[in-house]
Amino acid sequence: MIFRSSIARRRLENFNANRRAVWSLWIFSITFIVCLFAEFVANDKPLLIAFKGELYTPALNFYPETTFGGDFETEPEYSDPVVKCLIKTGGLEDCFDTPEDVMTALNEGSFDTSTDGYHKGWLLLAPIPYSFNTINYDVETAPSQPNAKHWFGTDDQTRDVLARVIYGFRISTVFALIVVVFSSLIGITAGAVMGYFGGWVDLFFQRILEIWSSTPMLYIIIIMSAIFTMNFVLLNILIILFSWMGLVGLVRAEFLRARNFEYVRAARALGVPDWKIIVRHLLPNAMVATITFLPFQITGAIGALTGLDFLGFGLPPSYPSLGELALQARNNLEAPWLAFAAFFSISIMLSLLVFIFEGVRDAFDPRKTFK
Repeated sequence: MIFRSSIARRRLENFNANRRAVWSLWIFSITFIVCLFAEFVANDKPLLIAFKGELYTPALNFYPETTFGGDFETEPEYSDPVVKCLIKTGGLEDCFDTPEDVMTALNEGSFDTSTDGYHKGWLLLAPIPYSFNTINYDVETAPSQPNAKHWFGTDDQTRDVLARVIYGFRISTVFALIVVVFSSLIGITAGAVMGYFGGWVDLFFQRILEIWSSTPMLYIIIIMSAIFTMNFVLLNILIILFSWMGLVGLVRAEFLRARNFEYVRAARALGVPDWKIIVRHLLPNAMVATITFLPFQITGAIGALTGLDFLGFGLPPSYPSLGELALQARNNLEAPWLAFAAFFSISIMLSLLVFIFEGVRDAFDPRKTFK
């Protein structure tokens, strides 16, 4: 088992002793899992449809309107009363002349589906019947205030703000995790090589760092966004290219300090390969400093994405973005609910992540023991 060793147990006990980190981990994990399956939480397509004895999953698959007795090969508008009538009556669309008749029949339950082998169908809707790009044409003003249908109100395009926050939370978190994982791998590797070997290797990589760190990231992103159509993958790559340098100095300093320790020199004398010395003996010493810096990296990645989206150089407008929500709040000062949604979602997310990594830092710190 992973927690059989005394070191692993001590780390787990140290983390559990930080109650703020434990509660933050639970809250963030539940929130992230809910947002990870956002299509099942906020979606304008039904999660499940029963029609003529068959089950359909519109939230995951495409079905033309003809599947449910309609006339078009395009995907149906599931919120349309006529489409609901087709599904619930088994395709008896000729019973009604106008959508008003359909709504009256739906409300009164006056369908006669006992003939021609038809069976009553049903729809299972998501808890929030709006996706991040659903435009609600029933809203008279945009942006509209929070109400029973839209708990966080709607934005300037009558899209549900709560649905956009859920999808935006997922994009921001996944984006930050990808950036932190890959930038940490590059930064730790570069710092370990520089600190362990020293000499001309260290000098050569330091000159590269000086040149690369003086390159303005924002200008490069602006130029790339003008040349290419910005997307999630390209923006990830650009942020990773400029964020890996933060860990190099910390890891390099730890390796420079520990490379002449007695146990390292003994390992060299015994013929242990350099890569094993780096991974097994020196890297654990650098973990505390590395993990201490991780909260700044992950919050910096989320802040960079939010700031670029706010400036218009981040993800395309088709993506649900917390930065784009903050931009709408600035452009619509008469709608304070947009500012509240953007501020609290970003601040709560960053605070939870910082508290979690504080507990992780305490867990890996050998000097900390909790009774």
